[in-house]
Amino acid sequence: MEFDFRAITAELRYKLLCGFVGPRPIALVTSRSRDGVDNAAPMSFFNVFAQTPPLLILGLQTRPDGRLKDTTRNILDTGQFVVNLVDEPLARQMIVCAIDFPSEVSETDMAGLQLAPAETVACGRIVEAPVSFECRLERTVDYPTRHIVFGEVTWMHVRDSCIDPETLYVRPEAYCPIARLHADNYISARDQYVLHQPSYEEWLARESARTG
Repeated sequence: MEFDFRAITAELRYKLLCGFVGPRPIALVTSRSRDGVDNAAPMSFFNVFAQTPPLLILGLQTRPDGRLKDTTRNILDTGQFVVNLVDEPLARQMIVCAIDFPSEVSETDMAGLQLAPAETVACGRIVEAPVSFECRLERTVDYPTRHIVFGEVTWMHVRDSCIDPETLYVRPEAYCPIARLHADNYISARDQYVLHQPSYEEWLARESARTG
C-alpha cells in the first residue's frame, strides 16, 4: 500500500507513524504548576537527542480545542521538568497517569506514586522510576498544534541495581524498560541480544575469510 501524507488526515498520519515507528521509549514527565500542583504525564514522542549538550526531546501536543496540556503549560511557565523512565513494575501506574484528570488533580497521587525533591529543579522526581533526568528547558520549536521541547539534562538519578558501579554500563538483568508499539500494545526490553559492531578492519578480515 502507498500513502500520500499530503492528502491523508492527521488521524491516519498518527496511526501510521505510531504503528510502524517503534518501539518508542516512554517518558513519564513530572512538572509543577505555578500554583504548586504536581503533574505527571507519559509520552512516547520522546528520545535522547545529544550528549553535548545533553539533550532530551519531547513532542507535546495541544488539546483538541487548542489549549495547552498541563505538562506543556508547566514547562513553558517554569522552564523545568523531570523525565522519569518506565520499567515493567511502573507500567500500570504510568497508564493511570495518562488519564485526563482535572488540572488541579495530581496524577502521582492518583497513581499512588511517591515524589522526591529534585537536586537542580523545583519539581519532584518519581521515586519508583529506575532512572530520572532533571531537565531545564533549553528551547522549543512551536507548531500550531505541537511544541517540540528540548530539555538540557542537569542531573541524573539511577537505581543502584540498574548500573555497574565500575563500568557504568547498564545491568540488563535489572533494567527492563518498556516501550510503546501501536495502539495499546507495549513491549519489554527483557528479551535482549548482542550485536557487535565491527571495525572496518574487522569487516575486511571477515569478508576475506568468507570469500577465500
